[in-house]
Amino acid sequence: MYFPVADIELSPFIPPLIACAISFFTSMAGVSGAFLLLPFQVSVLGFDSPAVSSTNHLYNIIAIPSGIYRFIKEGRMLWPLTWLVVIGTLPGVLAGVLIRITYLPSPEAFKLFVGFVLLYIGVKLSLDILGPQKSAPERQGRSSGKEIEFRISETSLSLHLLKFQFNGCHYQINTFAVISLSLVVGLIGGIYGIGGGAIIAPFFVTMFRLPIHTVAGASLMGTFITSATGVLFFQILSTTNLAGAQNIAPDYRLGLLFGIGGAIGMYLGARAQRFFSATVIKSILTATLLFTACKYIFFS
Repeated sequence: MYFPVADIELSPFIPPLIACAISFFTSMAGVSGAFLLLPFQVSVLGFDSPAVSSTNHLYNIIAIPSGIYRFIKEGRMLWPLTWLVVIGTLPGVLAGVLIRITYLPSPEAFKLFVGFVLLYIGVKLSLDILGPQKSAPERQGRSSGKEIEFRISETSLSLHLLKFQFNGCHYQINTFAVISLSLVVGLIGGIYGIGGGAIIAPFFVTMFRLPIHTVAGASLMGTFITSATGVLFFQILSTTNLAGAQNIAPDYRLGLLFGIGGAIGMYLGARAQRFFSATVIKSILTATLLFTACKYIFFS
């Protein structure tokens, strides 16, 4: 099958299989897998024009809903955090799209940027693995011998604080800090084409000390909404003089195939999550991130 925007010819079975395999593991950590799918498109498929970012956003739109469905069904969607993430990331994503088109159109500059983004995420995950091993709810559940109750309750949101309860523990975080962080993450995510979810989830776990089970759903939902905005913005800009001769609109055929595989992988990954320890999942992600980052920074 020929993909006109990416200008590649590829078996239609390869994109969904790759996306399914990637999203199966990444969805366990509440990440769509777009941050790993993009290097595959750039390095393996040779799809390195600005349109690869918009295609990656399209993948998120198609793949993420199946994961969101699981989190809502299991009562682990922290809606107030979701809206704070969206408020912060949306303007960042729009600015990031403009930066990607204007200042990072060449494959060399883009690969270097991607390399440093992946390196940063990999280091954050490494520190999380080497740091305190269990959150308060998990420690309490294991010590009492009871099964952990993975449900969020008693949520409240004000101009200053977001509060909620999870497995008998109370948490609160600063509203302005979340929005500010989301703005920066949205900027990076807009450039990279991932919506920012893969970057912001490690921040919530390491900086705000929130259980991964409470931030995964919000991260995915925020990524879904910002990615939808990103695709729309790329499509609109493709009809203006700002994009010049660059083809920045998504490759809809490729994005659809990636999205179908990603949707299947995310659903299966969400169901299989309980059979994998958090350390194993994070270790797999960290190894992949650091390998790809070093390749882009030192060998691109």
